Amino acid sequence: MDDQQFRKASDDALDSLRRALERASEDHDFDVDSKEGALAVEFDDPPTKFVVSPNSPVRQIWVSARVKSFKLDWSPGAGAFVLPDGRTLQSLMADVIGEQLGESVHL
Repeated sequence: MDDQQFRKASDDALDSLRRALERASEDHDFDVDSKEGALAVEFDDPPTKFVVSPNSPVRQIWVSARVKSFKLDWSPGAGAFVLPDGRTLQSLMADVIGEQLGESVHL
């Protein structure tokens, strides 16, 4: 995957994730903000922020959430950024947001 392909794939993935998070935030207690190519998911109680950002040099999407860092690689077979355990970006975010809120979250 070259830089241009990575940029398109990561932009598409983050845009899709942003839309899913905005829909979910209507039913759950968190806010979504997008700036400078990254997404921030913010919680009021307790005050916490998760960050999702592309890392072009290594062609990964990085997620910082719940005192952990996750690095997702592009999977041509899945057509998505995935973790080694097979979870996609959206399923990872649903999991960590659900853990933060103590309730099931579907994206």
